[in-house]
Amino acid sequence: MISKNHIIKRFISYVTIDTQSDPNSQETPSTKKQWDLANALVKELKEIGLEDATIDENAYIMATLPSNVDYDVPTIGFISHFDTSPDFSGTNVNPQIIENYNGKEIVLNKEQDIVLSPDYFEDLLLYKGQTLITTDGTTLLGADDKAGICEIVSAMEYLIQHPEIKHGNIRVGFTPDEEIGRGAHKFDVKKFGADWAYTMDGSQIGELEYENFNAAGAVVKVKGKIVHPGYAKGKMINSMYIAQEFINSLPRLETPEHTEGYEGFFHLHSIKGEVEETVLEYIIRDHSRDHFEARKEVMRKLTKELNSQYGREVIITEIKDQYYNMKEKVEPVKHIVDIAEKAMKELNIKPLIKAIRGGTDGSQLSYMGLPCPNIFAGGHNFHGRYEYVPLESMIKATEVICKIAELTAQKKIAK
Repeated sequence: MISKNHIIKRFISYVTIDTQSDPNSQETPSTKKQWDLANALVKELKEIGLEDATIDENAYIMATLPSNVDYDVPTIGFISHFDTSPDFSGTNVNPQIIENYNGKEIVLNKEQDIVLSPDYFEDLLLYKGQTLITTDGTTLLGADDKAGICEIVSAMEYLIQHPEIKHGNIRVGFTPDEEIGRGAHKFDVKKFGADWAYTMDGSQIGELEYENFNAAGAVVKVKGKIVHPGYAKGKMINSMYIAQEFINSLPRLETPEHTEGYEGFFHLHSIKGEVEETVLEYIIRDHSRDHFEARKEVMRKLTKELNSQYGREVIITEIKDQYYNMKEKVEPVKHIVDIAEKAMKELNIKPLIKAIRGGTDGSQLSYMGLPCPNIFAGGHNFHGRYEYVPLESMIKATEVICKIAELTAQKKIAK
């Protein structure tokens, strides 16, 4: 039986170390403070008995739990990231533990009147009677993805302490800078040496994901001409008005606030404008590769049309692909999803197999040759003050890791 107090203690020891990443930094990791937890994790992995625990010059951590069977078994991996989002403060995290949650409002911060309410966050009611770990209302919690790290370390420790559970070689990997889209950029897949892996980076208990968005970023630069406004007739070109035309020409209902499920979108997330130049920054998302390519073409055609309308190049649009739907790489080895699904069912967890409306290190890793579905870590309301994680979900995730290792070692699955 996995100790609740042990999980709580380990998790809190992680989240109270600030590891916020920085998208404006070109270093890896993007912030020096990520090293604080990274170095502590390497030490802990060695202390619990893992072998080959290493950390490279970019703070990527790897370790091995050796096989305890005498026949060939696929080498599997479990991966999580230790940075937290730059969207909200991760400094001085002060977790609160709510035992036997009663289904009512939770006062996170009385002085600032910050309340975590099931009236707004309905998922809270899924965990009535359970133990919740919340913020104090002034920071994020860091369950994304320190819950995943806690679960992986705890599972490895449990397997070491229970050699009667048979398993093959298991590789563990922890990465920096996932929250700024770089978690897999310097991940050495060859060194990791796994046949496949799982990221422990999902949310609600039961989540099992092997589809995600195809993703691109677009920078739209609109060029104008500034002259004295008193003498501007026929001379001034206000880039902000042209930018407004561009914005209004895209499908208004194909935006994040109007889409769900498999529906893609254009998302304008930044505008910086003056008469002389306006810069629009978009992200483009779609699960369908054909629809994804079509969305990019819509922006290119709109650029050409407006340039033609104005008789010169007033708009320059640069589009760069960011990542692709892992489904293309995982479906040929669908048994790795089936194993995770079976593990959940054997633990009386209802699998929630769905597409991610976002990205994951697993997507990039899958295209780097390491098929990598995503499994729940248990947290909710990531990247903000209302983040929380049920303790029971973390324990279940830990058990899922152990069960996947056990199922993979069964002779009918082993090589």
